[in-house]
Amino acid sequence: MNKSNNETLENIMSKTYAEGGILAAVCHGPAAFVGAKDKNGNFLVSGKRINSFTNAEEKATPHYQDMPFLLESKLIEQGAIFESSGLREPHLAVDERVITGQNPESIELVTGAIHALLSR
Repeated sequence: MNKSNNETLENIMSKTYAEGGILAAVCHGPAAFVGAKDKNGNFLVSGKRINSFTNAEEKATPHYQDMPFLLESKLIEQGAIFESSGLREPHLAVDERVITGQNPESIELVTGAIHALLSR
């Protein structure tokens, strides 16, 4: 599987970003970025600092084999500059108007970053 298989969501994300909107996701939420492209046809995550639930965190869960793809690997495959912290440690990545958090422990960091961008 090469994409999230949600063309509608990919289009919404692409349009939101192209129109100057903020895109934010935490944990497995960055799976929504998979397959989304910018106005030039490049993957939206390409060259951007991105974060999500890591391969190591995924493999520490009992049903990781049921996932259609490892999110960290897929984001890297699409050109993301993947950042992370240790297992279940909070981590925030902000690149322009793309805000991502590694896991549920990162929610406060992500909401704070969204607030900071909206307060500019």
